[in-house]
Amino acid sequence: MRWLVWTLLGLGVLVEALSVAGLLAMPNLADRLHFLTPATSLGGPLLAGAVVAKEALSHQGIVAVLTAAFLLAFGPVIGHATARAARIRRHQDWRPRPGETVHRP
Repeated sequence: MRWLVWTLLGLGVLVEALSVAGLLAMPNLADRLHFLTPATSLGGPLLAGAVVAKEALSHQGIVAVLTAAFLLAFGPVIGHATARAARIRRHQDWRPRPGETVHRP
């Protein structure tokens, strides 16, 4: 069981460290926001899994699961709100300007 804890912990720390390195290496806010996604969607649940594997569903395990669920649910919302706030700050409006190319899927 210890190997599972250490594996999950190591993977979680690796994901977080790589996210920070990518965050520091990127030149602008839009690119930096993309490196926050693995930290919230992979790193948090891996670290929570390590806590649950060690502590089971005691108080610490439940708090870890709730924290990971919060990160999974609200990480994208915070990223979107940050990108929108940056666009408003730069252009005084979030909507596309006349003649601006918008990439849609």
